[in-house]
Amino acid sequence: MIMPLDRRDFLRCAGAAAFSGPLLSIEAQAQGKATVNMQLGWIAGGNQIGEVCAKALGYYEAEGIEMRIQPGGPNVDGVAVVASGRFEVGQVSSSPSLMLAASQDLPVVCFAAGCQKHPYTFYSLKKNPVREPKDFIGKKVGIQSTGVILLRALLAQNKIPEKDVTVVPIGAEMTPLLTGQVDVVTGWETNTTALKVLGPDRVGMSLWDAGVKLYALPYYATVDTLKSKSDVLAKYLRATAKGWAYAHANRDQAVALLIKEYPNLIAADEREALDVMLAFSFGPQTKAEGWGTMDATVWQQQIDLYAALGQFTKRTPKLSEVMTLDVLRMTADARPRIG
Repeated sequence: MIMPLDRRDFLRCAGAAAFSGPLLSIEAQAQGKATVNMQLGWIAGGNQIGEVCAKALGYYEAEGIEMRIQPGGPNVDGVAVVASGRFEVGQVSSSPSLMLAASQDLPVVCFAAGCQKHPYTFYSLKKNPVREPKDFIGKKVGIQSTGVILLRALLAQNKIPEKDVTVVPIGAEMTPLLTGQVDVVTGWETNTTALKVLGPDRVGMSLWDAGVKLYALPYYATVDTLKSKSDVLAKYLRATAKGWAYAHANRDQAVALLIKEYPNLIAADEREALDVMLAFSFGPQTKAEGWGTMDATVWQQQIDLYAALGQFTKRTPKLSEVMTLDVLRMTADARPRIG
């Protein structure tokens, strides 16, 4: 059965000395540009290909912005960095991070979504497949500690008792599935390099298709930044949207720009991953409303589900504390409508 999740308090370092040094805010540069630092929750790479294109092709410059990507990593709490006022914009891997932050009174709010559907997926093999939620019953699921709450959400959404599933803690490797230690492993569909080891017998069932609708790669800023610098955020979002549209239409060239910016990446792997990423970044919603759009109803469903699972230890946040459509509305005519 699934044991209660021992979740690390990701807010514990919010006031720590890690934020020593001069406070950085959106400021006018000598050349009249506004600086926007984008704080990531991970090391920079293919997830930022749209931003890399926008920067290389001068889209930010055309908006009067100097954009800087600030990498994250295992020892960087990106949400707390942005909440502290050190950097202006942030991006995390998954929307629950922002709900949890709001529930702890951190004033960060999502203003756009990089992926319309979350790529988080449960993988099995054809000889013992999990094609729909009910197939989890009686299975051993190899999963990282951070993913346990996602599995719990899936089971709750589909009214499957947690005792009917066995959780086996694993790292990021897929080999436990191949060796028969587990029946299911997890990963992002966009991580095509890691998934190759599973071969043609791979069977995938996404979290989204199983009824747990989370957003991936959400963009966020503080309440103060959204109020006082909404015009700068609108310029930033317009340029970013244009960069993603370029990557969609010019995939080989986009990967070349990515490799130029991050030479440690492998071009062939990134090119393969880009096709998958774009399938999550664009869809019917973006065709109708433009890249970066999101649905308030989906956000409220997320909040309700996490509240039912007891994940908000302090209080359940209000929808308005978690997301806003204001910047999307300001840029509605400028964000490319591709689907």
